[in-house]
Amino acid sequence: MGLFTLGIEEEFQTIDPETRELKSHMSKIVEGGKTILQERIKQEMHQAVVEVGTNICENIQEAREEVTYLRRMLLDLAQKQNLHIAAAGTHPFSDWQHQLITEDDRYNKLIDEMRDVARGNLIFGLHVHVGIEDRDDAINIMNQARYFLPHIFALSVNSPFWCGRNTGFHSYRAKVFDKFPRTGIPEHFKSAAEYDSYLNLLIKTGCIDNGKKIWWDLRLHPFFPTIEFRICDVPMRVDETICLAAIMQALIAKLYKLRQQNLSFRTYPRHLINENKWRAGRYGINSKLIDFGKESEVPYNELVDELLDFIKDSAEELGSTHEVNYVHEILKNGTGADRQLKVFEETNDFNAVVDYIVNETKFGL
Repeated sequence: MGLFTLGIEEEFQTIDPETRELKSHMSKIVEGGKTILQERIKQEMHQAVVEVGTNICENIQEAREEVTYLRRMLLDLAQKQNLHIAAAGTHPFSDWQHQLITEDDRYNKLIDEMRDVARGNLIFGLHVHVGIEDRDDAINIMNQARYFLPHIFALSVNSPFWCGRNTGFHSYRAKVFDKFPRTGIPEHFKSAAEYDSYLNLLIKTGCIDNGKKIWWDLRLHPFFPTIEFRICDVPMRVDETICLAAIMQALIAKLYKLRQQNLSFRTYPRHLINENKWRAGRYGINSKLIDFGKESEVPYNELVDELLDFIKDSAEELGSTHEVNYVHEILKNGTGADRQLKVFEETNDFNAVVDYIVNETKFGL
């Protein structure tokens, strides 16, 4: 991957149109899609989860075309199996205990090690890769980008319900995934060599067999020259996915530019950033986050405006200003979690929430 190229992966729910429950039927969809989509469609541990991923995209416009195409193809494949596709971080009421597990050595080993932590990980995320060739550059940029993770996360929150309960969180997906080891905000690393030393220690001591089992919210991908954002719930709409990807790309480009000028954004320790991540997951864009420089709480809208101002020049250079500015639509209309909660408040009906998610997943296609 070249500098600031993009790769986007989205995880979707397979839905029974009659019951609105998750349907463990992913294998048939993947089998039907392999001829056309090849490696762009993948199985996951749960049979009710299907993942699609773009090719390497040179710019955000190409990424939009790919994401739109993949959603269209997935909807068509699902329709042939009499299924719906839904994009949300959790299903509003289906229980993980009722879902089938994909028969695969990798998943069998994971379940053997983690038991119900793995079985219960029935969640759906958005992963965005941004190309960075030099690993020391990537570590330096990752250290700085960590501060902005809660700001981006808050825009994506789309999982307020779990097993038929209103959890009180705008992203309960994040709380479910926190049960896994090696998750959350990454530590600060001085260099790629220090990171490699950490990685090699985990492999040597049998904690992991490769770097893919480091599941941080932001990581150096172990096999591709990318920084991978993993913190976000999968959004309902293509527009939301592309907005988030554009912000991530522009942020990495901005921090790279500063590094070329021997400048940098201030880095903060993990325990402070975690305070903002908690608030973002609990309240979404309705939160106050902490401005650590000012040592004060600041309304989310003000901090996201500062983020947009910070990346403005990079977005212009990347040709993604329009996509980045979709943030204002999210602030006006609410996140996926806000909208799910509104539907449930109006109907008191989880089926209506599922129907809403299914329809929103098709929006703009």
